[in-house]
Amino acid sequence: MFRVDLNADLGESFGNYTIGMDEAVIEHVTSVNVACGWHAGDPVVLAKTLRLAKAHGVAVGAHPGFPDLLGFGRRNMTVTPDEAEAYVLYQLGALYAFARAEGVEIQHCKPHGALYNMAGKDIRLATGICRAVARFDKNIILLGLAGSKLLEAAAEQGLRSASEVFADRGYEEDGALVARSKPGAMISDENEAVARVSRMVREGMVRTVTGKDIPIRADSVCVHGDNASAVEFVRTIRAKLEGDGVVVRAFGR
Repeated sequence: MFRVDLNADLGESFGNYTIGMDEAVIEHVTSVNVACGWHAGDPVVLAKTLRLAKAHGVAVGAHPGFPDLLGFGRRNMTVTPDEAEAYVLYQLGALYAFARAEGVEIQHCKPHGALYNMAGKDIRLATGICRAVARFDKNIILLGLAGSKLLEAAAEQGLRSASEVFADRGYEEDGALVARSKPGAMISDENEAVARVSRMVREGMVRTVTGKDIPIRADSVCVHGDNASAVEFVRTIRAKLEGDGVVVRAFGR
């Protein structure tokens, strides 16, 4: 039996700025990554997002990023492993306050944006992140890019991990995501993206930007729902997976 989780980033609105369609996308996913206030989100949004997740019965994860509201956490920063550990621990604490108040468990931790991408290739940075999670709660699952240094560091720190794949992103031959600045970074054809997801889950393979097939483990599929067409895309992916006999369920359950 094949099974997979569908995850989405939520709680990224800030003050008077609304980002994403949280209420629409949450109906179609099984886990959510909640911004903790550094790359996006604020205390009011965080509280609202936790209540929304609880109401829909989806699993909750922390989504810590660099302290970069202006750049939405997508700009690389030079930090030491100790600094990364402190940054993640701080943001886990913020989420935990609201999760405890709402009676919600934290299933996982998934770094955001540049922090995620850098740690996927830098074992020292990945170790700092995983050290924070392990110190906070070893029951929290580290969600990271399939085959990345994040998963390697999680194992070294005694954490459980889940391998993440992306529905709408291109892959390099080493398993890394194609940089957004390069051709082939985004999969714009919905039919192609849906077929790629089904293949990653059922066959454990993905075709790279160079046309080569590489093995990949798909415990969770990241989907985006920041506009109406994206929400419909999420719905289509779930329908395709379930139509193929795949059980769609949070990876921690």
